Amino acid sequence: MIKEWIENNLKGDPIIWAIVLALSVLSILVVYSATGTLAYAKMGGDTEYYLMKHSVLTILSLVAIWGAHKIDYRYYSKLSKLALWVSVPLLMITYLFGNTMNEASRWLTIPVINQAFQPSDLAKLALFVTIASILSKRQQSEEELKESLIPILLWCGVICGLIAMSNFSTAVLIFATCMLLMFIGRVPVKYLAMLVMIGALSGAVALTLGQRGQTVISRVQSFLSDDESSLPFQAQQSYIAVASGGIVGKGPGQSDQRNFLPHPYSDFIYAIIIEEYGMIGGVAVILLYLALLYRGMIVFMQSERAYGGLLSAALSFALVMQAFINMGVAVGLGPITGLPLPLVSMGGTSQLFMGISIGIILSVSRGELDEFPSDVKGNGKRKVAAMA
Repeated sequence: MIKEWIENNLKGDPIIWAIVLALSVLSILVVYSATGTLAYAKMGGDTEYYLMKHSVLTILSLVAIWGAHKIDYRYYSKLSKLALWVSVPLLMITYLFGNTMNEASRWLTIPVINQAFQPSDLAKLALFVTIASILSKRQQSEEELKESLIPILLWCGVICGLIAMSNFSTAVLIFATCMLLMFIGRVPVKYLAMLVMIGALSGAVALTLGQRGQTVISRVQSFLSDDESSLPFQAQQSYIAVASGGIVGKGPGQSDQRNFLPHPYSDFIYAIIIEEYGMIGGVAVILLYLALLYRGMIVFMQSERAYGGLLSAALSFALVMQAFINMGVAVGLGPITGLPLPLVSMGGTSQLFMGISIGIILSVSRGELDEFPSDVKGNGKRKVAAMA
């Protein structure tokens, strides 16, 4: 009965589904452990408040994955253009009037439900889908690729520049993914150099005029410094958590550093994972993300259309790169960034957008099966006959 339901409702790559479910279960366990003390202090002894809230968001993200994977991925190309035009004013409004935390305006509060929303999540997803769509239509010659460069460079510069004003690390991640996507899309290196110049210009303007310029510079300087006393407090506590975890860890719910480490449920959740589950747990999480990237690349190689392949590659690389940046920061391999661990860290609408990204990858992995449109004889064009 259960097997039949899974086969009928969970289409696409089964290994990706398994990885997502495994990371979701781990997320609930670790977030519960990392927020217990915080919930007790803020919610009058209700240690399960954040557990329930995060569990609901995790379930909703799984629903988002399911819903997104049921839609023909080609529809996202049309939606992404509208989403980009909506994202630009939203990013501007957020920068000027958004909720401020740690001297950065990154969130808007959705009325009625009182839920924080990061427009950068919408802009990031829309940008990747749009670039994949543009590149897929210009694969026949270098002249066609030239025609696609202006809109790509324009959108990359505008979106990355606006996001960098308040969230430089996210902007760098988006820019790197765009570079990788264009490289995979066979854009000549000389044109990639143009993108680098635009990215450098946007980054310089953002550091100069944005909210986080001095913070970014100080974090990089602290990371490069040989003086251990200059380490930020959160980095020190993260390293203590990692060092005290040992091989097998202290056990689920036994973390000590959750009481001292800032944001142990989001930015530094990987340190809590290692502290409680040891190096074995830490390596297992790394392998899960590598497996997710591998399966995403399998989808890329097996896709019958350039658009689907580029889309899967972009979303897979963006997710896994963010994961490795987060984990690298926790163990001291990079400066503090503030990027959450995808599918694991406690979050808000960012979890839902991550779910949509996974759902799109699964939609591509479904291929052109009976559920998706087939060629219409006579004109060679794909039209929608039915939706799963």
